[in-house]
Amino acid sequence: MARDQGAALDRKKLLGDPIMVTTIVLLITFLTLFILYPLAILLVDSFVGDGSFGLSVFQRIFQMPDFTRAITNTLKVGFVVGILSTAIGLLFAYVEVYVKMNKAVGGLFKLVSMLPVVSPPFVLSLSMIMLFGKSGLITRFLLGIYDNNVYGYWGIVIVQTLTFFPVCYMMMKGLLKNIDPSLEEASRDMGGSRWRVFADVTLPLLLPGLGNAFLVTFIESIADFANPMLIGGSYDTLATTIYLQITGAYDKAGAAAMAVVLLMITLAMFAVQKYYLEKKTAATLTGKASRARMMIEDKSVKIPLSIFCGLGAAFVVMMYICVPIGALFPTWGYKFTPLTFKWFEQVFTRYRGLQAFRDSFVLSLIAAPITALLSMIISYLVVKRKFKAKGFIEAVSMLAMAVPGTVLGVGYIRGFSGGVFHTGFLQGLYGTGAILVIVFIVRSLPTGTRSGISALRQIDKSIEESAYDMGANSLKVFTTVTLPLIKDSFLSGLVTAFVRSITAISAIILLVTPSYLLITVQINEFAEKGAFSIACAFATILIIITYGSVLLMNFIIKHFGTSRKVKEVE
Repeated sequence: MARDQGAALDRKKLLGDPIMVTTIVLLITFLTLFILYPLAILLVDSFVGDGSFGLSVFQRIFQMPDFTRAITNTLKVGFVVGILSTAIGLLFAYVEVYVKMNKAVGGLFKLVSMLPVVSPPFVLSLSMIMLFGKSGLITRFLLGIYDNNVYGYWGIVIVQTLTFFPVCYMMMKGLLKNIDPSLEEASRDMGGSRWRVFADVTLPLLLPGLGNAFLVTFIESIADFANPMLIGGSYDTLATTIYLQITGAYDKAGAAAMAVVLLMITLAMFAVQKYYLEKKTAATLTGKASRARMMIEDKSVKIPLSIFCGLGAAFVVMMYICVPIGALFPTWGYKFTPLTFKWFEQVFTRYRGLQAFRDSFVLSLIAAPITALLSMIISYLVVKRKFKAKGFIEAVSMLAMAVPGTVLGVGYIRGFSGGVFHTGFLQGLYGTGAILVIVFIVRSLPTGTRSGISALRQIDKSIEESAYDMGANSLKVFTTVTLPLIKDSFLSGLVTAFVRSITAISAIILLVTPSYLLITVQINEFAEKGAFSIACAFATILIIITYGSVLLMNFIIKHFGTSRKVKEVE
C-alpha cells in the first residue's frame, strides 16, 4: 500500500514538472530514432530483402563460403584474443598490486594503460607491418628475413591482444585491489605457498571478473574492423566481410543479414557480461581492503615478474613509438636516412590534411559536449527519478556498447538513405556532417552514462530535495546542484567522447562522403596503399591531439575539479 502511494506521488511530481516530461520525451525519441530504428531496419531488410518475407536472405548468405568462413574466423580470433588478453592483463595487474616494483616499471604500466585510449584503433597494425612485414625494419633490415608474412590470423591475434589487454589490466587491477588482504594472509599463516594461496583464494574470487574481462575483450575483438582490414590480408572476419559486401558486391540486403548475425553474437555476449557476470563479480569481492597489503619482495618472484612485464610493456610502447619515427623516414622499407619532416609538410600541402583535421576536430568537438550532457541527463534520470520508461532509457542507451560499429553504419545507411521507413523524413541527414555527429554521440553514450551513474550514486538525495523544497524546478536543480557535484565525471565524459569520436573509424567509414575528410579514414586509405610514412604522419598528429586532450582534462580536474575543493575543505 505504502509502495503504491509512493509510486503515485512520484508520478504526480513528474507530471507536474513540464521540463522533466519534455526531457524524457525528447530523450526517448532520440534513442528510438537513432539506436533502435537502424537496428530494426536491419532486421526488416534481413527478412524481406529479396522481395518476400522469409529467411531467403539468410539462406543465401549462409551458402556463401566466404561468409561461413568469416564466422569461423571471427569466433576463432575472438576466443584466442579474449583468453590471451585476459591472461596478460591479469599478470600485469597482479604484478602491480602484489609485487613491489621500481618506479620505472610502474611508469611503463601507466603509459601502456593510457596509449590504447589516445591512439587510433589500427596504430598497432601499422607498427606491426612496418616492423615485422616483408619490408620491416626488424625482419628485413636487422634479421635479414625476407619470406615472412605478418598478415592473416596471427597478425590479427597479436595486434588485437596488444590493443585490448590494457583494458583487462585495468579491470583486474581494480578487482585485485578490492580483495581484503586478510583472506590471503590467513591462508599463508596456515602454511600455504604463494601459488597455493593464489590458486585456492585469489583466483576463485577473481573468476567472475576474469569471465567479465574475457567477454568484454571477446566483444571488442569480433566487432573490430580497423585491425582485420589493415593486417588481415585474405583472412576475412565478419566486420570486414560486411564492409566488402556493401562496398564491393553492392548487396545491401546481404550486408544487412550479415550485420544481424554479428549483432546477435555480440548481444548474446553482452547480455551474459552485463546481467550475469557483473552482478556476480560485485557479490564475490569483500569490498575495500581493510588495511594495506604486504607486497612481495622475494627476489626469486619479484625479479622475473618485473623483468617479464617490464619488457612486455616496453615492447608495446616501442610499437607506438614506431609511428612517429616512421613518419620521419624518407621511404619506409627502402631508405631510412636521412630523417626528414617532408611527410608532415605533405600532410597539409598535398594531402588536404588541414581539411581532414578541421573536419574531424569540428565534428568531434560538436559531438563531445552533447554526448557528455546527454550522458549526465540519462544518468540523472536513471539514478534520481522513478518513472516507467526509466528501464527503457537505461537499456537502450547502453545497447550501443554491444553494437559493432560496422553494424551501426549499415543500419544508418539502410535507415536514412531513403528517409525514415523510406518516407523521405530525415533523408537530408544522410551524407551530411550531422549524421556523423549523431553516430559519434551514439557510440560514446554508454561510456559517459556508466561514469555518470557511478558518480550520481554517491550523492545523497537530500541535497537535491533541499533545492526542490526552496522552489527550484528540475532544470535549476540539475544545472546548479547536481551538475556541479559531478563535474569531474562530466569533464571526463566530455574528453572521452571527443577522443572516441576523433579516433573512430568502423562506424563512420560507410557513412563518410567526399564532402568530409576524416583523419582515421585518411590513415586507413594510405596504409592500405602501402604509403606508411604519410599514414604515420597523420597518425602522429592525431595521437598528439588526443593525448593533449587527456592531459588538459587531467589538469582541469586536478586544479578546478570537485575533488580539489573537497581536499581544501578537509
